[in-house]
Amino acid sequence: MIASNRTRRATLKARKTANRAAARIRRNGVGTLATHCLAAGLTPREAQSVAGSLRKNAKKAGVAGVVGRTFRKGAARICTRYTRAAVALIAAIYRPRKPAYRLVATKLALAA
Repeated sequence: MIASNRTRRATLKARKTANRAAARIRRNGVGTLATHCLAAGLTPREAQSVAGSLRKNAKKAGVAGVVGRTFRKGAARICTRYTRAAVALIAAIYRPRKPAYRLVATKLALAA
């Protein structure tokens, strides 16, 4: 495959993922922390990493989300969904070291 096509496809895939996550949050009013991170522009692997750190900070902030179920591969899993305002509160406490994560933390804090 031509390198320029590969980068173009990767860019479109990342944009599609972010747009779908943002639309899901807009439609439902709430989303998991990983969904909020995807909407901010992280890759799925990075979103899981940041979401784990945000989960720890959610306990510190005393923010309790809405408990729900998510379905994947035929199995139901319990998850916690948060509003944009709750994520902004959690992101205000979050202090990442990696520059890309700092940018996402700023986006999440301003999203509310």
